[in-house]
Amino acid sequence: MDCLFCKIVAGEIPAAVLAQDTGWLAFEDIDPKAPVHVLVVPKRHLADVGELGSDPQAAAAVLAGVGAVARQLGLTAYRTVFNTGAEAGQSVFHAHAHVLSGRNLTWPPG
Repeated sequence: MDCLFCKIVAGEIPAAVLAQDTGWLAFEDIDPKAPVHVLVVPKRHLADVGELGSDPQAAAAVLAGVGAVARQLGLTAYRTVFNTGAEAGQSVFHAHAHVLSGRNLTWPPG
């Protein structure tokens, strides 16, 4: 499989890893959209949030990872985003949660 995030999980491609557990890995996004932009990925390859939802154990692991990262970074307010499909902005087809913080993220912007 030629999956960027699988290669990061396997240690084949370097990443700024912040934390990990048996089912998830968290690392800094290389193209941040906020002052804090961390990706939390399941260690097992699942293409998108639809596939992640079909594996309750992996889904729970990713959500636990989001919470662990927020606690580690001392975040009191943050947004968690899952993009599913290219038209929704997914560019790496391995399920992942974006954890964004460090600026006003209210919606709609403005």
